[in-house]
Amino acid sequence: MQKQSALFSFGNETDIEDLGGGLKRQMLGYNHELMAVKVWFAEGAEGYVHKHRHTQVTYVEQGEFHFRIGDETKVLKAGDSCLIPPHVEHGAVCPTGGILIDTFSPAREDFIESDDNAN
Repeated sequence: MQKQSALFSFGNETDIEDLGGGLKRQMLGYNHELMAVKVWFAEGAEGYVHKHRHTQVTYVEQGEFHFRIGDETKVLKAGDSCLIPPHVEHGAVCPTGGILIDTFSPAREDFIESDDNAN
């Protein structure tokens, strides 16, 4: 794993990875302690239910998301956010299309390895 991203990242110069299923991801910045990622959802796209060891905070930049954390589902819209504790199942469906900003602590090693393999 790289120790950290560049100190400055420019949106028009930073790769956007097509994840399939109407999802795209752009790394905004990271080191071993923290990571920020921008995720685009096409209309109707779904972030599958999963869990991981990382604490996650997600901010809704655009659109409407039906967000499930554990056994609870809420509708989040632009300006809303949520906290996902480690090892808690979560996922989201985006009926409108939208954009999320995800932050993780510590950084998601699997995202960095995926990004490295794309280059």
